[in-house]
Amino acid sequence: IPIIFASSILFVPSMLKQFFPESVPVEDFTNMFVPGHPVHDSVYALLIVFFTYFYTAIIFNPMDIADNLKKSGGFIPGIRPGKKTAEYLDQVLSRITLPGSFFLAFVAVVPFLMLGSFNVSFYFGGTSVLIVVGVALDTLQQLEYHLQMRNYEGFLKKGRLRGRRTY
Repeated sequence: IPIIFASSILFVPSMLKQFFPESVPVEDFTNMFVPGHPVHDSVYALLIVFFTYFYTAIIFNPMDIADNLKKSGGFIPGIRPGKKTAEYLDQVLSRITLPGSFFLAFVAVVPFLMLGSFNVSFYFGGTSVLIVVGVALDTLQQLEYHLQMRNYEGFLKKGRLRGRRTY
């Protein structure tokens, strides 16, 4: 999602060029936001880092998670339930999000850098790699669940997994 948000923001300069096709300053400005240009790539990376934090803050609410843990009787060992748990989760989330956002920016920007460096016409973006890997992992997980369900005898009988029979 952060890559999609960043890409959407970077379409604004090209839209300006369509509204002011004769303007030289607008053309000079929009030329800086062509993929492969250092300004484009650095702004793209910064926007990805920003939107990663933004999206994480919207999706993951440490206070809600802490309340749900407390209500279900769960806890984090060494951390008091409630506000302390929320603070701990927020701290861990901040530490995890920074390297994750840098990696996401790296995966998204490297294809632009390679495209500009090697002058290749074939483009296989970082976002495509993320989608392919995500779909492959999901497919493997579904296959594993399916195989487990085939070997399960049922909860009304013995309720255990059937193993291979060796004679």
